Amino acid sequence: MVDAVEGVIGIEWIEGKSVRHLLPGGAEEESGETEDDLYNEEVDLLSGYGVSKETLMSLIGTEIAKMHMADIIHGDLTTSNMMLRYVSSPPTSTRSQVQPKTDLVLIDFGLAYNSNLIEDKAVDLYVLERAFSSTHPDSEPLFASVLDSYQRKVGNEWLAIGKRLDDVRLRGRKRSMVG
Repeated sequence: MVDAVEGVIGIEWIEGKSVRHLLPGGAEEESGETEDDLYNEEVDLLSGYGVSKETLMSLIGTEIAKMHMADIIHGDLTTSNMMLRYVSSPPTSTRSQVQPKTDLVLIDFGLAYNSNLIEDKAVDLYVLERAFSSTHPDSEPLFASVLDSYQRKVGNEWLAIGKRLDDVRLRGRKRSMVG
């Protein structure tokens, strides 16, 4: 939150870890660890938050969809700009215990802007797709899950966004081939 008139900036501490750290290949991995060690560490990190990889991908797709439905374009969607945090729900009765809940928080809106253009939403998704592929090896199925969740949330608008995303991908490939 920024109030330029009053000269106030509102910030919040997010207690949690970045998605980049929680997914394979994203954390700075120490040499000498085997593939099994890395897999077990990743499972331990995610289970510590009470989510599976599939649930995490669904959270990502849903949160990006909500942001885009509000015509907000992030401008720098990467797994480093997403954090998981615990939120404790109050007990529903005197016998219930507090049930931890995990939230996905999008951070670093320094390049964000408002736009209702399908192109801008597609480019935002393309930036995330590139971030996934460069930071998390073999992440195509993960990103496909993000898009499935995104599609369910945005509904009919997905037809235009999905088509434009395909166009953006083609432009990106041409650019990388040409130089």
